[in-house]
Amino acid sequence: MDSQQEIKELKEQVVYYEKLIKNMSAPIIPSIVPRTILVPIAGFIFQDRFDMIRSKVLKYAEKHRDTERVVFDFTGVTADDIAEFDYNGLASELSQLNSALSLMGLRAIYAGFNPLFVREIVHAGIQVELEVYTTFRIALQQLLTENDQLLSKR
Repeated sequence: MDSQQEIKELKEQVVYYEKLIKNMSAPIIPSIVPRTILVPIAGFIFQDRFDMIRSKVLKYAEKHRDTERVVFDFTGVTADDIAEFDYNGLASELSQLNSALSLMGLRAIYAGFNPLFVREIVHAGIQVELEVYTTFRIALQQLLTENDQLLSKR
């Protein structure tokens, strides 16, 4: 195989792996709670990733109009994953994500924030209005309880 062909194949592999990484970086999982999707987030947090997450969730909601709630689970994000991020920028990204989902009629729910992240946000005096639960499990339990109440009223 000549070097031009090898370079072409390597570039194709890079494109393939970039797509694979993007798909894995914000999977959307239908929940056991009706009309709810789960978006587990793990690893490094940066602006382009938030843009991708926001776009992916909005596209999903457009195709699945019965979706009402999105639970973002940050349990897999460590202190090292957010160490490089400007906390004002991160708070801004969360606020934009929340606003975009709200405009689509979606209820955004967040779970599993790292204590360092919370401390830095509070220390910086940043105000972000989010519905937050300590753990993913508690968030789902709350949604299941609400869902049972809705079903019993019918």
